[in-house]
Amino acid sequence: MNEKLKIGLFGYGVVGQGLYDVLQSTPAFDATIDKIVVKEKKQRNLPDGMFFYSPDDILEDPDINVVVELIDNSEDAYRIVKKALKKGKSVVSANKKMLAEHLEEMVQLQKENNVSLLYEASACGSIPIIRSLEEYYDNDLLLSVTGILNGSSNYILSNVFDHNQSYEEALKEAQNLGFAESDPSFDVEGYDSLYKLIIITLHSFGAIVKPENVLTYGISNINEFDINYAREKRFKIKLVGQVERLHDQNISLFVLPRFVGKDKYIYSVEEEFNGVVVKGKAYDKQFMFGKGAGGHPTSSAVLSDITALAHNYKYEYKKLNYFKKFSYFKDGAVEIYLRYSDSAILKHFAFESISEEYKGPEYSYKIGFIKLSDLIKINRLLREMDIFIALTGKKLNY
Repeated sequence: MNEKLKIGLFGYGVVGQGLYDVLQSTPAFDATIDKIVVKEKKQRNLPDGMFFYSPDDILEDPDINVVVELIDNSEDAYRIVKKALKKGKSVVSANKKMLAEHLEEMVQLQKENNVSLLYEASACGSIPIIRSLEEYYDNDLLLSVTGILNGSSNYILSNVFDHNQSYEEALKEAQNLGFAESDPSFDVEGYDSLYKLIIITLHSFGAIVKPENVLTYGISNINEFDINYAREKRFKIKLVGQVERLHDQNISLFVLPRFVGKDKYIYSVEEEFNGVVVKGKAYDKQFMFGKGAGGHPTSSAVLSDITALAHNYKYEYKKLNYFKKFSYFKDGAVEIYLRYSDSAILKHFAFESISEEYKGPEYSYKIGFIKLSDLIKINRLLREMDIFIALTGKKLNY
C-alpha cells in the first residue's frame, strides 16, 4: 500500500491495547488506529469517541483500508474477515481457529478481491514461522516441521518435569498466571496446536487439511505413572505438532504428546515458550525459538504484519500454486505408548506389532506400532477413556 494505513481494530484486550501503544510510538511507517469495535461500553484508557459497537462502523467506512481482527470468537471473526476482504480491505488476523476452518475460502477471497490477509500472529506468537516458510523455505527441499506450538501446555509440562509438580498443581499455577484459561481444554487437549499446525501445513507443503481429519490428543489424562515412566527413561513429555513429508508427494500430520530425549532441540523449550524445528534435504535441521503466549509476543507479530502491508506484502502461497500437490496420507504407522487400567479398552487399538509391554496391579502399558488412520477413527473416544497416549519418537513406518 502506498497510501496511509487507516486501521479499524476489532477487540481491545491485552493484544489490542499493546498494539495501540506500539503504533503510537513507532515512527517507521504511517499508520493509525482510527476506530475500535468492542462488545460493550466500559471505562477504558482511550477517549469514548474511539470505540464503536457495530462491526459495520468499521466495515462500511470507506476511509478504513486495513482491518485488524483480534477477537476470541471464531464465528464472529469469520464474518468480519470475510466481509472486510469482500469490501477490498486488507486484513491482519490472529484467529487460528477461524483461519484453520476456512483456509481454502480465505485464500480464494484474497485472490478475488486483490487484497492481502496476513496472520503471522495466529501460529507461534513471536516466532515468524509463516513468513519464514513463505520466503526462506519456499522450495521443495522441506522434509518436516515439528514443534511445541502451545505455550500454555508447555508451561504445565515444564513445571511437572522441572519442578516436580503434579499436573493439577501445574495447571492451577498456569491459570493463576494467565497462561491457561479457567477452561483450559482448548490448550491442553491439543486444539490450539492443531489449528496452528493446519496453517503451518499450508505454508509448508501447500496442502489444506480439515482439522477434524487430523489425529489430535492432548495432555489432560497424564498421571504420575506416565510421568515416572518418562523420568525412568530420562525423557520429558512435550505436546508436539508435526507435519512430515512422506513418499510419493504424501504428507502426514498429527498433534500428540511425545517422549523427548536430551538429544532433541525441543527438550530444552520450557515454560510458555514455543520451539519449531524445520528439517530439509540440504540444510538438515534449523531451530526457531520464542515466546508463544502473552500479549506482547502476539502484538509484535501483528505489528510485523501491519508493517508488511505498508510494503504491499502478500502471501504468494508458492507451495499451493507452483509445486506438485501433496496429499494427506493417514495410513502410516506410528509407535505409541498406551497406558491403561482396564484391559477391555485394548479392543479399540489395532496394534500392528508390540515392542514392549507391562502389566501392573493398577496400571499397564503397551508400546507398539499402530496406523494413524485407526487412531483417527477413535479420536473422540480417546478422550473418554482412562488412558494416556504418547509417541515414542520412532519414525513413521511407511
